[in-house]
Amino acid sequence: MSTKPTRNDYPYLHPITTRWHDNDVYGHVNNVVYYNYFDSAVNSWLIEQGGLDIHQGEQIAFVVSSGCDYLAPIAFPDAIEIGVRVAKLGNSSIHYELAVFKAGTEAACAVGRFVHVFVERSSNRSCAIPEGPRAALSRLIP
Repeated sequence: MSTKPTRNDYPYLHPITTRWHDNDVYGHVNNVVYYNYFDSAVNSWLIEQGGLDIHQGEQIAFVVSSGCDYLAPIAFPDAIEIGVRVAKLGNSSIHYELAVFKAGTEAACAVGRFVHVFVERSSNRSCAIPEGPRAALSRLIP
């Protein structure tokens, strides 16, 4: 991933409205909130495009690794978009690359990454990515 990717580098952009309580005492969105944004963007895609049933499905996805680099601040009431792409689609795991963009801007304010592992809900043991989510995720490979 380049140091400061642009929105064109991501096949999916998920809109998010920052909230008052996202800001910290320094007047910008707190670093831990970015992970909520990433998780919301990816899971929205998996639910809406891949048919993932987070409440009753036999398979679910766990985040097992994550990281973020902060390039420019964002703050409430910024409208933002989370760029999502898949860097690696394995048998049971997915490596995502993400970015935070202020609405209408080209340069990323933050770049992140995380890894999902699909597991059987009943055993918490890894399993193959189900067909619906796999098809949806393959569309996010640049």
